[in-house]
Amino acid sequence: MRNKIDEILNSLPKDELENVYWSIKFIQEDYLFKKNLLDKGVIITELFEGAEEIEDLWDNTFAKNINEEMRESIHYTQHKWHIFSYEKQECLKEVAARKAFDVVSKNELYVMYQDSPYVIQCNKANKVIAADFDSRIDIYIFDKNFTWTYVHTHESMCGPYFYKKVSAA
Repeated sequence: MRNKIDEILNSLPKDELENVYWSIKFIQEDYLFKKNLLDKGVIITELFEGAEEIEDLWDNTFAKNINEEMRESIHYTQHKWHIFSYEKQECLKEVAARKAFDVVSKNELYVMYQDSPYVIQCNKANKVIAADFDSRIDIYIFDKNFTWTYVHTHESMCGPYFYKKVSAA
């Protein structure tokens, strides 16, 4: 396989090599991210079927009190996490958010990326911590019962955020 890759690289002009580098770098980071989870005993399943429904459930659970007009004004469709950065949904931020995520029960959870066609289901995920997602951007992690969500953004001055639904008494 390396010989085939070398052949391809040798056939490309030098100005294309940077594109190749960044493509390989992306593949490597994705591999290391997943390997880290697998090393912690996490069982990973990529869900294409039902991903849209899971995203809709996230919207209807964590942003249900945000009306369409407000969603438009905060550019919600661009980044769902704007409900937290624009302070439309009360949440924990930064270090407090990371600590809350680290201690919450995470046996079964979902991982969703902004504008992704799939959702990752993780089982046996109790050993995962916030630092495991530091290399990911615009990522939404939440439990299978939609009782809490942890969001890591692409903006260093925004987030991370942790929101837990208040139980109705």
